[in-house]
Amino acid sequence: MSHFHLRDGVTHCEDVPLPTIAQAVGTPVFVYSANAMRSQAKALRAALAPLGDPLVAYAVKANPNIAVLTALAAEGLGADVVSGGEYRRARAAGVAPDKIVFSGVGKTAAEMRLALEGGLCQFNLESFPEAEMLSQVAQSVGRTAPVAFRINPDVDAGSHAKISTGAAHNKFGIPIDETAAACRALQSLPGLELMGLAVHIGSQLTRLAPLEAAIAKLGGMIAQLRSEGHRIHTADLGGGLGVQYDPSSQPPPSVEDYGAMVTRLTRGWNVRLIFEPGRLIVGNSGVLLTEVIRIKSGPRSPFVIVDAAMNDLLRPSLYDAWHEFGAVAPRGGEMVADVVGPVCESGDVFALARRLDRVQAGDLMLIHTAGAYAAAMAGTYNSRALAPEVLVDGGEWAVVRPRRGDEAYLADEDVPPWLKRAE
Repeated sequence: MSHFHLRDGVTHCEDVPLPTIAQAVGTPVFVYSANAMRSQAKALRAALAPLGDPLVAYAVKANPNIAVLTALAAEGLGADVVSGGEYRRARAAGVAPDKIVFSGVGKTAAEMRLALEGGLCQFNLESFPEAEMLSQVAQSVGRTAPVAFRINPDVDAGSHAKISTGAAHNKFGIPIDETAAACRALQSLPGLELMGLAVHIGSQLTRLAPLEAAIAKLGGMIAQLRSEGHRIHTADLGGGLGVQYDPSSQPPPSVEDYGAMVTRLTRGWNVRLIFEPGRLIVGNSGVLLTEVIRIKSGPRSPFVIVDAAMNDLLRPSLYDAWHEFGAVAPRGGEMVADVVGPVCESGDVFALARRLDRVQAGDLMLIHTAGAYAAAMAGTYNSRALAPEVLVDGGEWAVVRPRRGDEAYLADEDVPPWLKRAE
C-alpha cells in the first residue's frame, strides 16, 4: 500500500496531513515516510532470504540524510558509500564497519585511509592504479585492505545513458577480459587481500535481462579465477532495480522475481552475496511538497508555476525524467498544463502538457517518487536555500534537515581583505 494517501479529501503521509507540515515548515519541503522505507527493506530482504546471509548495503548516494540512514541501519541494512562524507554519515547512523562497502571510481588516499582506520567490509576497486594507491595507503597505516575488483561486463543496462555504468565506454570498473591479469598482479601488492568481484551496470533498470547477463558473466569469471587458485569469498551484484515513476508505464520487475533470478544464477557459487539497493528502498518513500505561486497563460498550455525548482529536483532537467504530480487536496476536475519552477533557466521544467488535478494559486501540490536522487542532488542555484527534509513515522514527524536562511548562507562566505580596504 502507498504510505501517501487521501484521507478526508487531504493527502496524508502515514497519519500526518501534508498541509500540517507545509504550514509549519513552509514549501518546498521533502517529506519521507519511514514505514515506506522499512516496508521496502523488509520486502527485499525477504526476497533474498534463500541466499543465506547476504549483505544488503544501502546505496547512500540515493538519499544520505542521517535520519534515513539511521532508520535503515535499524532494519539491518549496511551501506554502500562512494566518498569519505558518505562513510562518515554511515558510521554516524550506526552502520557497523563490516557492513560498509566503499565503491567509486575516484577514491582518494585520504578517503582510503579514513575507511581503513575506521573499518569496512571491502573496497570495490575500479582500476589497477587504484589498487596500487590503496596498497601504499594500507602499508602506511599498518592495515590489510579487503578488496574486490569491479568488473565492467560490457552490458547495456537499457536505462538512461547518464545512469548506465556497465557498458565498455563507461568509466566504471575494469574490462572483464583484463580481470584475471589484474587479480594475478594484485598478488604482488602488499597490504591487499582479494575478497571477490563486483559488478554494477546502472540505475533504474526496468528489465531483468541485462542484470541476468551481467551476473552470468560475473559467475564465469569467478569460476575462472578459482581455477587459477584464487580464493573468492564475496560477489557484489550491485543494485539498480528500478521503481515506477509513471503510473501508466510498465512496472519494473518485482523484488520476488529479482530474488528468484539471483537465486537461480548464483546456485553453487559458495560466496557471500552483496547487494547495493538505493532507489528501490527510498524512491517511493518521499515526495516533494510545493505550493502553486501562480498560473500563467501559455501558447499551448497554461504554466503552473510552483515554488519548487530544478535546484530542488534536478532529475527532470538532467534526465528528462518523469515525476507524477497531484494536488494535496484535489478540488475536482483536471487541467492540461506545463509545470515549471521559478529558476531563471528554460530547463526549469517539471512536466510539459501534463494532465493534472485542477489547481490554482496557493494550492499545495505533490511531486511523487522524490525519495531518491532528489534532495541528494539539490543545489543552491539562484541563491535558493536547500529545501528542508521531514521524516514521518506513523503520527509523529520531525524536521531532519532544517531550511537555512539567507543570513546563514551569507555567513559561510567572506570578502577578502584587499576588497574590504577598497570600500
